[in-house]
Amino acid sequence: MGIVDGFIGKYKYIRSIKDLENIYDGSYAFVGVGGHSTSNLYPVLDYLHVPLKYICCKSKYKVPLLQRRFRNVSCTSSIDEILDDTQVKGVFVSAAPGSHYEIASKILGSGKSLFIEKPPCSTCSELNDLIEREASNNALLTMVGMQKRYSPLTCILRKKLAKSTVASYNLVYRTGLYPEGDSLLEIFIHPLDYVVFMFGKASVVGCRRLSHPGGGETIMLSHEHTFGMLELSTAYSWTDACENISINTSDGVFTLNQMEDLTFVPRIGSLFGLPKDKIFPRKALSASVKLYSRNNFSPTIFNNQIYTQGFYNEVKSFVELVEKNKGSNLSSF
Repeated sequence: MGIVDGFIGKYKYIRSIKDLENIYDGSYAFVGVGGHSTSNLYPVLDYLHVPLKYICCKSKYKVPLLQRRFRNVSCTSSIDEILDDTQVKGVFVSAAPGSHYEIASKILGSGKSLFIEKPPCSTCSELNDLIEREASNNALLTMVGMQKRYSPLTCILRKKLAKSTVASYNLVYRTGLYPEGDSLLEIFIHPLDYVVFMFGKASVVGCRRLSHPGGGETIMLSHEHTFGMLELSTAYSWTDACENISINTSDGVFTLNQMEDLTFVPRIGSLFGLPKDKIFPRKALSASVKLYSRNNFSPTIFNNQIYTQGFYNEVKSFVELVEKNKGSNLSSF
């Protein structure tokens, strides 16, 4: 037991030292204090101990309230104050979507690195303008907040798909009403971005848009990059909101449920033209493989939705690239 205890103690010590040595020296600023920011992004920044020097919001009334809540941070309603500070290496932006283009334009002209939540703008012309500003104004790094690209489940799935031939996919994205914004640019952007990230540039070969009584809408899409079908809808319920994708490949079917559960059912094949899973149903049932599942038993960061949804890796990737030029930017303009 002495040897085992010594080995375990040494391992815990090394792990602790490695965690403590992961220090970020730069100063950062955050523009925006909405629900998404406080629920998903601020907790990750706090967990990673990213030094926030400024928090900026549009309302001057909120500034003293923010100052009471974030005691070691300078709270301001002036973005120019942040951009004039040479100590600030990067700026996080998660404000009202309609203001993102104007804010991003200012930051790109300051030479600071930019992390901006989706959507960074509202039109293709604005996007092209941001790309030109990024190239000409010496912005160190620009990352758009498409967090599902950084999910560990996405990473596993991409590696698996690289070894298979994808035949088709079916994606369902259902929520309740979304009266507070543009559902296409602000929530449907996630599943649309996801299939382009996974399967490449898509052509829309079929589209049907249906308005429901009470304000909901459903968009049915048929994509051609591989053959894909999508249902994007705000005509359901936020209580039972869901996002699922099934991908049929030459090796079998991958199913990703809610960015929490990834399973694989291998293709069983046939025997003299008869499907084996009808002949040997028990064997077919046992063939299902769980590739990843969020574990609710232990409350660590890796069993948290913030991690499995990709927020943790997204924010960490941005800061690591700014500080150490280490990692990958999976969501540039």
